[in-house]
This record gives sequence, C-alpha cells and structure tokens, in this order.
Amino acid sequence: MTPASSGSRHSTMSIALNLSSKQLHRAAALRERMDKLEKQLAAILVPASESPATPAAEGAARPRRRRKVSKEARAKQALAMKKRWAKVKAAGKRSL
Repeated sequence: MTPASSGSRHSTMSIALNLSSKQLHRAAALRERMDKLEKQLAAILVPASESPATPAAEGAARPRRRRKVSKEARAKQALAMKKRWAKVKAAGKRSL
C-alpha cells in the first residue's frame, strides 16, 4: 500500500462507521476486486525480465519440505554404510 492510499484509508474507516452491513460487505468485495486487478495490472506492466522469477527472489521464500525416506530405504543405507566401514576396518584404516 502506498503512503497516499494509507491516508485515504483512515478517511474510509470513518465513512465505514456510517454504512450498513450490506454496504460494508459490498465495499469489502470491491476492495478485494480492486486489489486483484491492481496485481494483474502490475504483472502486465512489469516486463518479465524485471519481475522476480521465483518467490524466493521476492523475499517470500517458503520453507523446503524434507523428503521422507521409507524404512526400507533407511535399512538399505544403514546396511551399505556397515559394509563400507567393515571394508575400511578390514583394510586397517582408521577413517575413510
């Protein structure tokens, strides 16, 4: 929201106190529609090369989800690690 619109927001709040419930719902619906249209307009006006390619570039990075490994896969990994260490110990080394 721009500084100019934040000042007008205060005046709309005082006007909203004198509106009926039906008028308030209509005003809220119009505000949502205006916000949506402003976003669409901004997407059109900003060239693709200037717009952020990913949400992370915008600063709204979502947390990465951890991949879930099945019990069978973990068992295979553990077995493989044990085999590697057995091979290292048999060779007489202390580390990989």
